[in-house]
Amino acid sequence: MAITRLYRGVAAAVSTGGVIYLLAVTYSAVRRSQGEFAVVLENYALMAVTIYLMVFLLLLILRYAVLILYSFMDHLESLFNRRNAPPPKFREEANLPLVTLVVPAFNEGLVIQPAVRSLLALDYPNYEIIVIDDGSTDDTYEKAMVVARESRDVPVRVVTKRNGGKAQALNTGMSLARGEFIVNMDGDTKLSGNALRVCIRHFENPRIGAVAGNVKVLNRENIWSRIQALEYVEGLAMARKAQSFMRTVNIIPGPLGMFRKSVLQQVGGYDHDTFAEDCDLTLKLLMRGWHIAYEPNAIAWVETPTRLLDLLKQRYRWTRGILQATSKHSHALWQPRKAGVNCFILWYMLFEGIMWPFSTLLGNLFFIYVGIQYGLATLLFFWWLQLTVLDVIAGAYCVIIEEEDPSLILYAVMFRLFYINIIDISKVFATIEEWRGHHMTWGKLEREGKL
Repeated sequence: MAITRLYRGVAAAVSTGGVIYLLAVTYSAVRRSQGEFAVVLENYALMAVTIYLMVFLLLLILRYAVLILYSFMDHLESLFNRRNAPPPKFREEANLPLVTLVVPAFNEGLVIQPAVRSLLALDYPNYEIIVIDDGSTDDTYEKAMVVARESRDVPVRVVTKRNGGKAQALNTGMSLARGEFIVNMDGDTKLSGNALRVCIRHFENPRIGAVAGNVKVLNRENIWSRIQALEYVEGLAMARKAQSFMRTVNIIPGPLGMFRKSVLQQVGGYDHDTFAEDCDLTLKLLMRGWHIAYEPNAIAWVETPTRLLDLLKQRYRWTRGILQATSKHSHALWQPRKAGVNCFILWYMLFEGIMWPFSTLLGNLFFIYVGIQYGLATLLFFWWLQLTVLDVIAGAYCVIIEEEDPSLILYAVMFRLFYINIIDISKVFATIEEWRGHHMTWGKLEREGKL
């Protein structure tokens, strides 16, 4: 039937990205079978889905191309500055400003000692550490105090308070900080030795309000954590590197962010009304006109979930938190002239947080239906294949730029085969429940002590 030929062409066009082929097949089928044109109209829903998926696919390809291009331009800019820029003001030891590291901790007894001890070994001559025990019910405070007493060269203060959440703990650290610059991090994070030195140099630019660090997976011990290692390199590092070229990083990661203390005070610190306080704070800085850079050489090693249920809980919370933060600043969505690049940033976040997971699941369901209804099951394979090719290209590029383990590229196949579908289901449910106002709790990840 002509309708079958029409959908064969339409589905093939979406699964291979052939926009011209889509238009040609549609026009040809309609001309040859005007008597069946009513059938096409009756199936307008499938046509609408097909066109929607085609638009999504084009946006996705554009997204990958732009991120790779901009991240490479940022990479070249960094190399050029390193070789040709004048000596930085903060090069001499005597000129290095005091930096305060704020470590919020709630029931981190398993990891707090190795985390703080790793901070004592940082290659920076002028810093202090403040551990904020946020009302832990385990031995976090006692273990942190042991390390504080051990320290001879670096001042370590351990402050305990009633439980009030991570945002409140970070604000407490901000109020106690003596440093001109503040590093906010997580209680389960291990920083690279050069993290402070490579971040501080960005602040020679007076428009830089904060610097985002490079988060990497430490516990690469099973398939879930190794796929996340690839995801962090490709999905997070590449995006931040591209955004850094425009000085508009949209999320300063919780494990490592350096701020001007005066800027944190200017925007009122962290708010308590989202489950993504790092994203919310970043948007507040951008809305105030501050630039945010990304430093790929400042690495924060973190422990990621190794069990599927823990992973889904984490991504559920991330998704709802980002949607909450975006909603708080939604006025910029409809004011492109006034908001400028911030308008684009918010739309980009909605694309990644809502449109992308929804479209991926919709595409899979669509091609399954077309395969059963019209005998075109191979097109589901082609849909998966072309998305996998995008992942492999981006993954290979990021592994080379980041000097990462080449074996991570192989996980791009499994990433697209099952991992991203599971994560996208979690994101879709999170979006629906956030829209419905469903109650949720923080859902703290249980540590395994891999630091």
